This record gives sequence, structure tokens and C-alpha cells, in this order.
Amino acid sequence: MNIRRAVSLIAWLLFAGIVYSTLSPLGMRPHVGGWVQLERFGAYGALGFSFAMAYPGRKWLVLAMLLAGAAGLELLQMVSADRHARFGDVAVKVAGAASGAGAVWLFARHAQRFRPAVAGIIQNASHRGS
Repeated sequence: MNIRRAVSLIAWLLFAGIVYSTLSPLGMRPHVGGWVQLERFGAYGALGFSFAMAYPGRKWLVLAMLLAGAAGLELLQMVSADRHARFGDVAVKVAGAASGAGAVWLFARHAQRFRPAVAGIIQNASHRGS
């Protein structure tokens, strides 16, 4: 299994976990502890990061899917009697997803700048050890 396929599998498993914790009854929702908004931001940040890594050439599709997924899952909470949909929750989820995906795309865009410097450092280190 190559790295891209493994990251894709992780992204979809993470999405399944988020769907479960978003739509399950409140008592069954997993809690990491601490501030709930930070949990949401972190979960969607990891989701955005993993989908951006898995599908690097599909930036707009990934962003649209993350936005639709966050809004759609939040709206589906209205079906459950003990859950609620709030705009603030959607905003935190979208911000987390965009931050995670944006970090990948920003690094990919600017990684070329640092490659020569890192190669020079490695080359100098190998000459010193000889």
C-alpha cells in the first residue's frame, strides 16, 4: 500500500468517526476532555489535513466537501432530540478544516524554497563526518 492510499484510508476513517460522534446520541459521543470547541476544531483540522494530503490535486473539491460535510452534519443533528445545530459550531468546524487543508497546501507550495537549503546542510554534514 502506498502512502497516498494509506492517507486516503485514514481520511475516510476519520470522516466516519466524525460522522459517528456528530450524529450519535449525546451520551455516546466520545469526549477527549477540555473545551468542546477545541475538540471540534482539532478533529476537523485533522480531517482537512488528511484529505488535503490524500487528494492534493483536488483543492476545490476537498474544500467544497469539507464545507458541505460540516454544514450537512450539523444540520442532521436537528433530527436527533438531544442534539442541536448551531452556526457557531459550523464556523469552528469549517475553520478547523480550512486550517488543516491550508497548512498542507501552504507547505506544498513553499517546500521547494527550503529543499536546496536542507540539501546543502545535509551535504555539509556528510563532509564533516568523513
